[in-house]
Amino acid sequence: MTLQECYQKMGGDYTDAKRRLIKEERIEKYVIRFLKDDSFQRLCDARAARNDEEVFRAVHTLKGVSQNLGFARLYEACYSMTEAVRGGVKLENETLFDTVAKEYQATVDCIKMYCE
Repeated sequence: MTLQECYQKMGGDYTDAKRRLIKEERIEKYVIRFLKDDSFQRLCDARAARNDEEVFRAVHTLKGVSQNLGFARLYEACYSMTEAVRGGVKLENETLFDTVAKEYQATVDCIKMYCE
């Protein structure tokens, strides 16, 4: 699988990532590093602890990373959740988290397949 195929499979925007990061080697470096990013785990932990402010910070960070790397579907899911919890508002719509979790897992799965 090529990096572009990886992006296509995850619903990402390779062209956008290339516009930001210029070189494919740089894109690859940060895509692989994403597997070690702890934003999603921090989101899960904050949600379990019912720490609404930390939920916002974690999903906002994940949104930014996703946008910078061109992970379009994950970005959109994070954007929706970020707006719903902005200002420390309690997450009322659990499907927003479920969508973030689903897109996060799909993104990670694609990256792992790319790395094989």
